[in-house]
Amino acid sequence: MLAAFLPAPWVIAADYLSVDEAQKAIFPQADAFQELVLPQSPGQIQALLARAGPQPPHGVIRIWSATRGGVLLGHVFLDEVIGRQSLITYAVGIDTQGALRSLEILAYRESHGGEIRNAAWRGQFDHRDALERLRFRTDIKNISGATLSSEHVTQGVRWLLALWQSSLRPAGGAG
Repeated sequence: MLAAFLPAPWVIAADYLSVDEAQKAIFPQADAFQELVLPQSPGQIQALLARAGPQPPHGVIRIWSATRGGVLLGHVFLDEVIGRQSLITYAVGIDTQGALRSLEILAYRESHGGEIRNAAWRGQFDHRDALERLRFRTDIKNISGATLSSEHVTQGVRWLLALWQSSLRPAGGAG
């Protein structure tokens, strides 16, 4: 009975984009998105961790190839990483040269830190193409009051770029 009088945590859950809307925002010129299944062995996962660095807990990761007229434009990754207490659902694209495209926040479920939706913060990821240029607080700036959210999304994007580099890079593609 006493629990009824305790303050409840204040959580704002907001969905901003659907998967289809995020795909079109990332690759507006694409006319098709084909979902891929990319199983990873424990050894491959350990190799990815060695490349990408420490990771927050992830939820679902989904991948689509984006094409126009059958020509590959790149890949769209949907990922979920823990913010402070809840999952942040985001999507990012990687073109065939290995450059990041348009980080989009699909759902944010925390009471604080929603500033990671700001275009200026998300724009820091645009066109980065190397893990060495995707470091939290060095390359990607922190947001006061959203430290865990900004750090965990940055770590998640590093994971996705390492995954693309090891498993999806076209033959003869960028370093």
